[in-house]
Amino acid sequence: MIIDVHGHVSAPSELYAYKAGLLSHRGAHGRGGAGISDDQLRAALEAPNPSFGNQSHLAHLDEAGVDLQLISPRPYQMMHSESPAKLVEWFTEETNDVIARVCALVPGRFRGIAGLPQSMERSPADWVGELRRCVQELGFVGATFNPDPYEGTQQPPNLGDRFWYPVWEALCELDVPALIHSAGCRAPARETYSLHFIQEETLAVVGLLNSSVLTDFPDLKIIVSHGGGAIPYQRGRFQPGALRGGGRFEDRLRRLYYDTCLYTQDSIELLLRAVGVDRCLFGTEKPGTGSVRDPGTGRWIDDIHHLIADIDWLTAGERKQLMETNARELFRL
Repeated sequence: MIIDVHGHVSAPSELYAYKAGLLSHRGAHGRGGAGISDDQLRAALEAPNPSFGNQSHLAHLDEAGVDLQLISPRPYQMMHSESPAKLVEWFTEETNDVIARVCALVPGRFRGIAGLPQSMERSPADWVGELRRCVQELGFVGATFNPDPYEGTQQPPNLGDRFWYPVWEALCELDVPALIHSAGCRAPARETYSLHFIQEETLAVVGLLNSSVLTDFPDLKIIVSHGGGAIPYQRGRFQPGALRGGGRFEDRLRRLYYDTCLYTQDSIELLLRAVGVDRCLFGTEKPGTGSVRDPGTGRWIDDIHHLIADIDWLTAGERKQLMETNARELFRL
């Protein structure tokens, strides 16, 4: 079985028209709703999409042999930095409801990963009510966590800061993992949201590993998207400091988990060697940014299953861990 832990919901355009309406009236017209039908949800999964190389979401999964995909909100759409906070809350709840309905429409193919209403006008303690609703009422198996809810407009606290502790407490209480994944990026930040993802994941790893978070919450399960940002590639930079402190940086890295959402074989191999196969989970973000065919190979850029199949030093047991067992155990599937 192939379990993809890094997928995003393919929603009808009505969901994003709903978002545009919220931003236009700033809440003056009330929460309302997107008014999406089941037929519209099915079409978003089954119809060819020009953003996905003119192939549908389900066709991408079928072609890649993905049996089960864990789906979360499209991160760049989550508008965590918008004001007032109720806009963020309403849109997050609507998006999570759409994810739950998609999971119900295609039984056994998807499981939900919750978005959190991470407005910095509210306390993190206020965000976890939606996490509890998604896990306890909608059957979701995890959450996405944005380390920069300001979306580049201000500096958020480091992930080692106690500011975030209510989220860690709730995740441990519910026994679900969090997938670290940044969201949008706005001026005055210089980078695009894709680069912001990598930078924030890099900062997240360092912030967590250089703090007491994983000691204070020994049962906390954190997966870092996109292979841990730049950290596995730059791990030697952090080795001297770790050695001066009486340990090895490689051992610290293994306190977290990482997905394989990297689009070259050598990058995936570097990740597996750096942190170990047992700390990695198959993730593709398919369909999405990488759903473009490589003219040299004819493959989709996000055909990560092919990249892993081409790694000749993996044993059969390690492949099963990577593609299925690690996810099954971590998410209690």
